[in-house]
Amino acid sequence: MSSTPKVAWIGLGIMGSPMSEHLIKAGYDVTGYTLEPEKLERLAAAGGHAAAGVAEAVRDADVIITMVPASPQVEAIAYGPDGILENARAGALLIDMSSITPQTSVDLARNAAEKGIRVLDAPVSGGEAGAVEAVLSIMVGGPGEVFEEARPILEILGRTIVLCGPHGAGQTVKAANQLIVAVNIQACAEAVVFLEKSGVDLEAALEVLNGGLAGSTVLTRKMNNFLKRDFAPGFRIDLHHKDMGIVTDAARNVGAALPVGAVVAQLVASLRAQGDGGLDHSALLRSVERLSGSE
Repeated sequence: MSSTPKVAWIGLGIMGSPMSEHLIKAGYDVTGYTLEPEKLERLAAAGGHAAAGVAEAVRDADVIITMVPASPQVEAIAYGPDGILENARAGALLIDMSSITPQTSVDLARNAAEKGIRVLDAPVSGGEAGAVEAVLSIMVGGPGEVFEEARPILEILGRTIVLCGPHGAGQTVKAANQLIVAVNIQACAEAVVFLEKSGVDLEAALEVLNGGLAGSTVLTRKMNNFLKRDFAPGFRIDLHHKDMGIVTDAARNVGAALPVGAVVAQLVASLRAQGDGGLDHSALLRSVERLSGSE
């Protein structure tokens, strides 16, 4: 593979668009495809190339990066006559950065190997801000030598890049990440309501809390969301609902108890059922407010 391989990027959403643009700025030739025409226009304006479909995007690519919402979408773009496996060249490297079930990643790697295509599962954490700032945490599953080959690209997209184990390991670690994030947001939301009902200056309280043991990346990233009640999606409740399903199912399969996680998964599901699925996951605050009788 050359020092600047040709890249196909499938999925140009909230995170995929800025991530693909980082590669363009770094000198990579990027061809992209997504379902939203305006996102293809954005890619072209940044210096990339817009493809008419998955097959066209991946045909001449050395590296294919996918960033789509869930397992069904990964399977839809990977399989079938117009999918990645039927149209990518043998020897290509497929890096799936979607957050999906570990088993989907294992199956994809096995099926891709039959076509001579190498695979890494490489889901990310950091949300929209992490994607824009190129400071994502990237948890990778797959062979070590393939990981090292992919490292130069991954280092453009993130700050913490770790090989976690074989195929599917990246997705397992991402599931644990989503468990921690959801529980952390829920705890922060409960603290916000408690503080406000107690008459405390919320901004001052969150500032001092974030400087001590209660501080966290979640609180740092979501503090303004809480203060301004700004729930524009950086990571939608719909997607976190999907991820909580992944972690609770995976935990059941290995016999791990998630007592707190199970409660938070239900709170996420409840918020989604109330019509807030398109909001940022910091909107868990709305659920606590409703339970507390607040507007």
